[in-house]
Amino acid sequence: MQLIRITTERLMDEWVSPIYAFFDPTPHIVETDRQQAHKFKCCAKACKASIRHFLDKKNARSTGNMRKHVKSCWGEEILSVADDTKDAKEVRTKIVGSILKNGTITASFERKGKGKLTYSHHQHTWAETKAEIVQWVSESLRLFEIVKDRGFQTLMKTGRPGYYLPSPSTVSRNVRLVFAKTRQRVARMLQEYNSKINFTMDGWSSPNHRAFVAFRMLTKP
Repeated sequence: MQLIRITTERLMDEWVSPIYAFFDPTPHIVETDRQQAHKFKCCAKACKASIRHFLDKKNARSTGNMRKHVKSCWGEEILSVADDTKDAKEVRTKIVGSILKNGTITASFERKGKGKLTYSHHQHTWAETKAEIVQWVSESLRLFEIVKDRGFQTLMKTGRPGYYLPSPSTVSRNVRLVFAKTRQRVARMLQEYNSKINFTMDGWSSPNHRAFVAFRMLTKP
């Protein structure tokens, strides 16, 4: 086993391909049917998959299976960006690290600005997709079931058949989550505000007889 550890440390110097950045930097050493292998665990938070490289085989340094997993787990666009970087350390810190640190739905909302609308050249992460759909269905009053609509899925998946889309139940859960977080933030802001606050209210009906009630808060410096 000590010899395997020494071999592992030597091989780690050769693992410079960007694909290794999507897995734990130090693999586990496992034994299956008297065959020793390196077990690379995927870094994605919700992923429990791992890739094994058997040390006594010619493809011990092959990254084919790792690439297949990253493509399905992280997305083809992210894999393409990593390939362009061509440096495992840079991919681990700037791409993988950034996604793992800010890859939550609430963080995705916090990154949204109020400036000019721009479009990224890169595919959304899972968290960003969830955040965009929550904002869309909320602002446009769309049914959660729209994510199962054939036309919508055709628009989203054409050219990217593996593109992740949340289920209606996931959209519903995320909308409630964002609402709860927003309510907590507004409540905390009102409780901590050290001055007078004036409230106004207005109600009206739209031409299609939909009722609306709006609350406005005016703060005094």
